[in-house]
Amino acid sequence: MIRDCYIDINKLVKDKSIFKLFRAVENHGGTLRFVGGAVRDVIAKLPEHNFDLDLATDLSPEEVVEACEEKNLKTVPIGLKFGTVGVVIGDKVVEVTSLRRDVVTDGRHAEVEFTSDWEADASRRDLTINAVYADEKGNVFDYYNGIDDIENGRVRFIGNALQRIHEDYLRVLRFFRFYSIFGRGEIDNKALQACMECREELQQLAIERIRDEMSKLVMTPKAVETLKIMFDNGILEYILPTAKHLDCLAFLIELIQKHNIAPDAMRRLFVMYDPDEKLAENLSARLKFSKKQREMFIRWAVRNPELSEFVDHKGLRKLLYTYGKEFCFNKLLLICALNKHEPENFDEIVKSINNWQIPEFSIKGKHILELGIEDNRKIGAILGKLEEMWIESDFKLSEKELLVLAKDMVVSAA
Repeated sequence: MIRDCYIDINKLVKDKSIFKLFRAVENHGGTLRFVGGAVRDVIAKLPEHNFDLDLATDLSPEEVVEACEEKNLKTVPIGLKFGTVGVVIGDKVVEVTSLRRDVVTDGRHAEVEFTSDWEADASRRDLTINAVYADEKGNVFDYYNGIDDIENGRVRFIGNALQRIHEDYLRVLRFFRFYSIFGRGEIDNKALQACMECREELQQLAIERIRDEMSKLVMTPKAVETLKIMFDNGILEYILPTAKHLDCLAFLIELIQKHNIAPDAMRRLFVMYDPDEKLAENLSARLKFSKKQREMFIRWAVRNPELSEFVDHKGLRKLLYTYGKEFCFNKLLLICALNKHEPENFDEIVKSINNWQIPEFSIKGKHILELGIEDNRKIGAILGKLEEMWIESDFKLSEKELLVLAKDMVVSAA
């Protein structure tokens, strides 16, 4: 089905130099169309942003390269064996993928062959809403009623749901992610039943794929509602423990929206579980977090200041000095969410976290050496006590005052 001039191409394309690529493919006897997410999002009238453009063509990868060479367009061999050629347009690389049909699938990988059949290419995609194509004039090519489904908030698989999932088990998680973004009304029962039937097969997937998909899912508009469906139907029990704090996740989402704070997937995953150190280590290992992510996630679990410390000005400065701004900002949000409580001076606390200049403790080991102490253990103990006193003074003790206190400690230590 073709919908003539159905979308405003200007909402899809910001850099018009991409049309050089259309001319190159056309001059080589081929057809080029935008496909998938960007087309879907424009039809759904999502807020405008710089879409990641994916393109499909009936030329083979080798023919795409030849077409680009003829028009002096630079190509990048980013996935030739999978049929994808990267083409440099301005300061970006757009991906052009040759039409494909599946030959063999095992739930994790697929063997494909190239084709010139657009409907065959559409049939191998997961959901009807993702199988929409558009040309440079805004004509939309829709082989599985994706437009109607987008406009009516229906999220469903193309053809037989079980068959689509058996081609790639990650489609279980993708289905729920797209339902959370585009779904309205009851979830598609055939899709839900198919996902439940294939839930155990999620264990076959590389954990990195699961982690990346879950990180996207928790950022979606209806994340709480969707995750509840998934946990209630045992969809995630083979890859993740049951989340017991979805109500706290809902509070966190409302809080950051209210205060225009950028969302963060790691915070959302943490709030879902409120893990102790052992569970935080388990989740970090299971989801293969990066070293930095793992350290941060576990630190959130181990360090547990009270909300009252954030509310108190002196207490907040002590926290900032001890843990740093990034930790304090994130921990404030986590504590508010897990307690489902927002302090009245929340904005003031955030402002203080962002604006306070963390001071530097000026007394060093050399100062204690100059006072006649050479034992490293005693030097360390004196420095620690001085720093503690400095912090308790709300960082008001001057270097001169600290050195006077240090002299008294040296005398006592003699």
